[in-house]
Amino acid sequence: MSNNGNVRSVAVLGGGSFGTAIANMVADNGHRVQMWLRDKELIARIKESGENSNYLPGYRLNPSIRFTDVLEQACTQTDIIFLAIPSKAFRSVLRQIKPFITKDQTLISTAKGIESEHFMLMSQVIEQELQTTNIGVLSGPNLALEIAQRKPTATVIASKNQTVIKDIQSLLSQSYFRVYGNDDVFGVELGGALKNIYAIAAGMADALGMGENTKAMLITRSLAEMSRMAAKLGGNPSTFLGLSGVGDLVVTCSSPLSRNYQLGYLLGQGYSLDRASAELKQTVEGINTVKLVRDKAKEIQLYMPLVSALYAILFEQKELKTVITDLMMSEYADDVEFTATF
Repeated sequence: MSNNGNVRSVAVLGGGSFGTAIANMVADNGHRVQMWLRDKELIARIKESGENSNYLPGYRLNPSIRFTDVLEQACTQTDIIFLAIPSKAFRSVLRQIKPFITKDQTLISTAKGIESEHFMLMSQVIEQELQTTNIGVLSGPNLALEIAQRKPTATVIASKNQTVIKDIQSLLSQSYFRVYGNDDVFGVELGGALKNIYAIAAGMADALGMGENTKAMLITRSLAEMSRMAAKLGGNPSTFLGLSGVGDLVVTCSSPLSRNYQLGYLLGQGYSLDRASAELKQTVEGINTVKLVRDKAKEIQLYMPLVSALYAILFEQKELKTVITDLMMSEYADDVEFTATF
């Protein structure tokens, strides 16, 4: 796809699967791209083989992408910076790049997690650390492997700044990758974080052979809990009807490509949490999110039975069958809590 003669300078911080897919699409659109990775050995392998063998093996990268392990080099004289790093490292990386960031740069988070200490979403951490309003969040049903395979995919860029939305739409749009806009940054970002919890539960259900009725119940009740938390915290529950809500929830709860689903599947097969985490060898955001959301729900007195059940299984060693029985026998509730009026 053409860049319409407006070549941008872009940095992608993080060398995981999604960051790699983003960098490749931007480079394919004719923009200058530099990726920052901590691992010098991985950089050397990528330069030699032309692919990210750790995270997207078998998929050739655009040869124009440059690589560095120096943050200053990645961030200096750059128009747009994608932060494709786990939530646990997010604030630390922001503090490292702060001396190199200018007020004109745009920062886009792709992390789907919540910061432990303050229950903050990544856009809030960016705003707090860098005092900028040129912030966006990229979220949606975006399995990196399918993007690399150029299967039709859609995503959401959320920002309070319409210029940021238009810039990212232009930067990323491909014949196989469609970018929608949304100004509900909080709702889009919260959806991306919460769905990881329910993907773990979905993986467990599949490992136990619970059936499609169970999966449908799990997904719809998960959506109810997500919307309930958004409304309680001041978000718009209608946002969860879009790609960053139900779209991301469905794909993450259904696909073996999802790390959170994979973790749940291993747990359902009898693996311990530590063993399952070690088996995957990648960050599984949902583990930490379960703890944070369960504690937050208790603090604000919010009814989230699926979150509480998963917490009991993961961290209190409760028997899965007992927890399921308790869920099925819990108090009655309305099917739809939020309705739209037109």
